[in-house]
Amino acid sequence: MNPLARLDQAHVWHPFTQMRDWVKEEPIVIVSGKGAWLEDVNGKKYLDANSSIWTNLHGHGNRKLDSALKAQLRKVAHTSALGYANEPASILAGKLVELASRLGPPDSERTATEQVLSKVFFSDDGSTAMEVALKMAYEHARRTGLSSKPRFLSLGGAYHGDTVGAVSVGHIDLFHKTYSGLLFDSDQVPAPYCYRCPYNKAEPERRDAREYRECHFECLDQVRQKLQEQKRSFGEPYGAFFVEPLMQGAAGMIAQPKGWLSAVVEMIEAEGTPWVADEVMTGFGRTGTTFACEQENVRPDFLVLAKGMTGGYLPMAATLTHQKIFEVFLGEYEEFKTFFHGHSYTGNQLGSAVALASLEILDSEGSRENRQKLQEEMTQLLAGLWALENVGDIRQVGLIAGIELVKDWRTREPFRLEEKVGIRVCKAMSNRGVLTRPVGNVVVLMPPYVTRPSELKKMVQSLRESVEEVVRTAA
Repeated sequence: MNPLARLDQAHVWHPFTQMRDWVKEEPIVIVSGKGAWLEDVNGKKYLDANSSIWTNLHGHGNRKLDSALKAQLRKVAHTSALGYANEPASILAGKLVELASRLGPPDSERTATEQVLSKVFFSDDGSTAMEVALKMAYEHARRTGLSSKPRFLSLGGAYHGDTVGAVSVGHIDLFHKTYSGLLFDSDQVPAPYCYRCPYNKAEPERRDAREYRECHFECLDQVRQKLQEQKRSFGEPYGAFFVEPLMQGAAGMIAQPKGWLSAVVEMIEAEGTPWVADEVMTGFGRTGTTFACEQENVRPDFLVLAKGMTGGYLPMAATLTHQKIFEVFLGEYEEFKTFFHGHSYTGNQLGSAVALASLEILDSEGSRENRQKLQEEMTQLLAGLWALENVGDIRQVGLIAGIELVKDWRTREPFRLEEKVGIRVCKAMSNRGVLTRPVGNVVVLMPPYVTRPSELKKMVQSLRESVEEVVRTAA
């Protein structure tokens, strides 16, 4: 065993990993990367098919990002945001506000009372950025009289991070039931999971279930009923609603049908309830637009960003909100209305400088064209997977794809979790030089934007061969 692998197994505790299984075989130890490729300590190369857990946008070893990082290092690496401002964080905040100004209805339909997302609170990762939004929403509800004891609403299968507050508004028992004694209660409404929706009367077909669903959007009725129940039981609306726009990630890459998000937002806003768009995964071009909310012409009260903000280089996140939220934290010093929350690395200069370079690449004509071509190529290649008996549904939004594996596509019968089909398929893919990670029995493909057509073809072909191998072995 390689000495680095031995050190890892002796001392490193990995996230979301059963460590008893981890030590049974030698782990892949990554030492370098270039473009869409990673290389391990033994010199074997792998395609990064999930963008290093959904963070990498422009490929590894990007020269523009490298240069931005080096240039900032020659100035200063980090200073505190408690009492001091800094150059790159200030510029980045302005740039994020500029990008967020595109959210909402078209200019001709906007009213003067609508709130522009003009305030940016920096933090470290998606979980901490969600915690910021949660705390701000909680205090906003209390201080404005919206709710004396704020309660929160989110989707079934929701995952918004691993801090205690973020876990509390999540609804994946597999992840969260262990900590139930630490959490506060939150309500949930069904996610629009068309493939497994009890209201969808359509027989399975060989295409995305959103395209052939037969329902009357009963899931929207359930949202309406839950809002009414909250009013009847507590006499006040929810303090906030949390949602991942267009696609829920850890829930199993559940893609929302067109119009669902805008319809829910209309109901939520009619109640006077602020809402939080968790764009940790979907932001920065991943869904085909800078932010997923753009595609439904909606603007949240809180926009939560992380993962791809620095192009996968450094941990950095941001929570954007508007003036009305900001104002409830304004007062005299002795009133203690300050937002009492912070992070040591808030607005870190290195992260801010790289994020600015990443946004410049993202907004370039070449990057936009490449993303569009890659998205179209991905759609064509994924269509070939419908030939596999064990592919039940393929859900693609932009450059995010979830391929749900089932025992029989005709019945939608799922594999049992203990069969580890998703894990085994991804293991077989790694043997073929392609790295990704499943969500249960949903295999995720989320390539970096610099991926070439031939590399994308290898990713999909590897998935196809691996599914065939695992199912054949199981039989």
